[in-house]
Amino acid sequence: MKAVILAGGKGTRLAPYTTVLPKPLLPVGGVPILETVLRQLKYHGCTEVVLAVGYLAPLIRAYFDENPLSKELDIRYYQESEPLGTAGALPSIEGLDEPFLAMNGDILTTLNYSKLLQFHKDEDAALTVAVTQKRIQIELGVLDINDNGHIVGYDEKPVKLYPASMGIYIYSPKVLELMEKDVYLDIPSLVLKLIEMGERVSAYKSDSFWLDMGNRDDYERASAEFEKNQAAFLPDL
Repeated sequence: MKAVILAGGKGTRLAPYTTVLPKPLLPVGGVPILETVLRQLKYHGCTEVVLAVGYLAPLIRAYFDENPLSKELDIRYYQESEPLGTAGALPSIEGLDEPFLAMNGDILTTLNYSKLLQFHKDEDAALTVAVTQKRIQIELGVLDINDNGHIVGYDEKPVKLYPASMGIYIYSPKVLELMEKDVYLDIPSLVLKLIEMGERVSAYKSDSFWLDMGNRDDYERASAEFEKNQAAFLPDL
């Protein structure tokens, strides 16, 4: 398996931590989140990883150049000269000649990446999106109002479930041929473009633990969950 990890963002919502460390090097349970991701990928059969870096890239390079993982994984770097979004860097990265995984570098999950890849191949999809159920608590009473302005239902603080992207994807190489090099592109735009072109975009639904460290609360929760059950996140222990 080959993988591309997007590790170039500034992580502004996690300031001031990210003023001195790139977000992928923030420690979760004493281990940088990116190291946890790499160890998981290696466990699931990944042999080649491209780190797409930008902000504070020299720190990421220095950390992994001295890490034993660099002897166990073929780690190389793609340096973004400017932000290209969550998909824009991919067509400029060489060697992506088989179905490959692409993901954000700040995700704590127990997802089985090898099963995700096999699902993608079985589906013969252009793109597969790993999907989680996102639970949204509405903190108000929600009214059902008919066309006459009459209240016909009342749901107090309902919980809604929505299928949401984990920020983890499997690409078929042919998708890269439909993308322009060095042009900003985000995943939502790419998905809609593929659908419009009649390409198959599949959803891999998973009930595995998943958390995107987008803000301080999520970062603190990630650290607590990791400490609680470290073996679930690092199966190579």
